[in-house]
Amino acid sequence: MDGNANLLEASVRLPLDAVELDVSIDTVSTAVAIVGPSGAGKSTLLRILAGVERRAQGTVRFRGETWQDSEKGVWMPPWKRGVGWVPQDELLFPHLSVSENLGYAGASDAAIDEMARLLSVDHLSSRRPRYLSGGERQRVALGRALLASPRILLLDEPFSALDRVLRREVVEKVSSLARDRSIPLVLVSHDETDAELMADERWILNGGVLTKEAAGR
Repeated sequence: MDGNANLLEASVRLPLDAVELDVSIDTVSTAVAIVGPSGAGKSTLLRILAGVERRAQGTVRFRGETWQDSEKGVWMPPWKRGVGWVPQDELLFPHLSVSENLGYAGASDAAIDEMARLLSVDHLSSRRPRYLSGGERQRVALGRALLASPRILLLDEPFSALDRVLRREVVEKVSSLARDRSIPLVLVSHDETDAELMADERWILNGGVLTKEAAGR
């Protein structure tokens, strides 16, 4: 692996219902926000990076490691990429409790308890996902992703169900955890405050085209 390689490089194409997604991104930043209107392909781009969208053509590399190269027939499955992916629908395991969801990747009981307290879901430890609010499910999904010791976090509107006060609190906690644990992240959000608090580099996806926002804007 090249120690001087960019953190993330991707050049991918995929026809969508409304637009033709044809994007390229290369960055050394460890905290990137992707913003843009609904239907622009932001969630699809995260799915490609996570390895759960196989229809896309092109290349994806993380820290010099090739995750996808369509021309060479290379495609690394999600579980080998080591991503912490939090999609909009959270994908919690319905038959598991909050604590069991948090610890699915093998975290210790102490780590699970600490994360539950940090995200203010410790009082819900024995509940199943169907008994949680949307905001509670989002926090459990975030905690589960962080406890999996991911190589990179891919966050798709992860705070959308939280009220304004709690949203800022959780954004700051997750951002701090990612920095402390040296976990790079890519955030998709419609909320400008989320992007400002979490990211030091912003990209705009509109009409299937991805452009880097100029510094100082």
